[in-house]
Amino acid sequence: MKKGLFITFEGNDGSGKTTISMLAYESLKAAGYPVIYTREPGGIDIAEQIRHIILDPANTAMDGRCEALLYAASRRQHLVEKVLPALEKKQIVLCDRFLDSSLAYQGVARGIGVDEVYGINEFAIEGCMPDATIYLDVSLEVGLARVASRGNLDRMDQESMDFHQAVAKGYAIVREKFAKRMHIVNADQEVEKVLADTLKVLEEIVQPYV
Repeated sequence: MKKGLFITFEGNDGSGKTTISMLAYESLKAAGYPVIYTREPGGIDIAEQIRHIILDPANTAMDGRCEALLYAASRRQHLVEKVLPALEKKQIVLCDRFLDSSLAYQGVARGIGVDEVYGINEFAIEGCMPDATIYLDVSLEVGLARVASRGNLDRMDQESMDFHQAVAKGYAIVREKFAKRMHIVNADQEVEKVLADTLKVLEEIVQPYV
C-alpha cells in the first residue's frame, strides 16, 4: 500500500451494509490485503457505550440534536482511537457507516439540516473524509422487510415509514453532494450477487493504491 485507504459502506436500513462489509473484509483479508473492519457508531469501547445509548429502544425521549451530537462524539473517539492509527499504518479501513449516515438520518430525516450536521462533524473529524464510499442501494420495501425479519429492533429500526422515506431522500442528497467518491451497488439482489458486485468495485478502488 502506498497510503492508507478509508472506505465506508452506506445505505438505508436493511441494505445489508453489515453483512456485505464484513464479507468484503474477509475476502480482502484472505487475498492478503492489509485490511481492518470497523463500524459506527462503535468500533471501540467508548464509542460502543455511546452506541448503546443511541440505539436503546427505551430512549424515546432523545432529542434530535442530542442524537446528532452523540453520533459525532462517538465518531470522534472512533476516528482517533482506531481509524487514524490504521491509516497511518497504511492499512485499508472498511467502515460500516460514517459521516454520510448522520447527514441523511439527522440532517434530513430529523430535520436538523445537512449543513448544520456537517458543521458538527467537521469539528469531530477535522477533515478526515472517506477516500471512497460504497452505497448499497436498496428499495424501501425490500430493506424494511429485511429489518422486520431480523427481530430485536433497535430505536432507529422502529422509526416510522415517513422517517425511513426521509432517510432515503437524505441519502439522495448525500450521493449528489459527494458524487466523486460514491460507488453505487444494487442491494435488492441476493447476498451473493451484492457481494460479487461489491468486490468488483473494491478491486477498482484498491488497485491504484497497491
